[in-house]
Amino acid sequence: MSAAARVLAPIALGVVLLVVWEAAVALLDIPPYLLPAPSAIGAQVAIILPGLVQAGLATGTNALVGLVGGAILAIAMAALASRIRWLQSIVEPLVAAIAVVPIVALAPVLGTMFGAASETPRQVVVAIAAFVPIFVNTLRGLRRSDPVHRDLLRANGASGWQVTWHLTLPGALPYVFTGLNVASSLAVISAVVAEYFGGLQNGLGSRIASAAAQSGYARAWSYVLAAVVLGLIFYCATLLLERSRARATSTVR
Repeated sequence: MSAAARVLAPIALGVVLLVVWEAAVALLDIPPYLLPAPSAIGAQVAIILPGLVQAGLATGTNALVGLVGGAILAIAMAALASRIRWLQSIVEPLVAAIAVVPIVALAPVLGTMFGAASETPRQVVVAIAAFVPIFVNTLRGLRRSDPVHRDLLRANGASGWQVTWHLTLPGALPYVFTGLNVASSLAVISAVVAEYFGGLQNGLGSRIASAAAQSGYARAWSYVLAAVVLGLIFYCATLLLERSRARATSTVR
């Protein structure tokens, strides 16, 4: 398949789905509270576009801060766990427990702890959600370093941390980016969910809740659409970062 076909095929599919959606709403007389028509959602997007951008920036900021914080902590903990075996046996069960923490229940609890006027609860929720996939994938990558190269470095007097820094971590980068790709989408989802449960009314999640409560169903769907676009931006940004890293590596070689 050519590059143009790869781009046009999903666009064409999306257009077909929108046409079917619009026709189904009209022909089946589906009420707006169940499913608004795409034309109604598009009209709302045009009306509230400045508000969409403002809410998207607020949610994007929370998602980015939480993603960066969770990624730094996850990579550092994975590096420590790969070097210190007893620490790994302690950390892995804790990570498994964190993985099953219900974000829906955690968001209001953190909101009570930090206060309704703080963005910190939302950022902490995102960091927790992003931590798990990045930690798991990074640790998997750190375990896969070539033993021949590792032994060669040690034979030349490299310390354990030097081996980790110069061999193990660079070799684990593909796994780190795999975790980041997963976490980037989770970051936006978690930020929206955290905003849904009270606090400042400046993000996409709180705007969705407010619009739905006021029976503004097309407006609520427009905020959902903005959240989808924001998630795609985060995901594409991590893909571009990964590809630029791959190009830089191939250039050095």
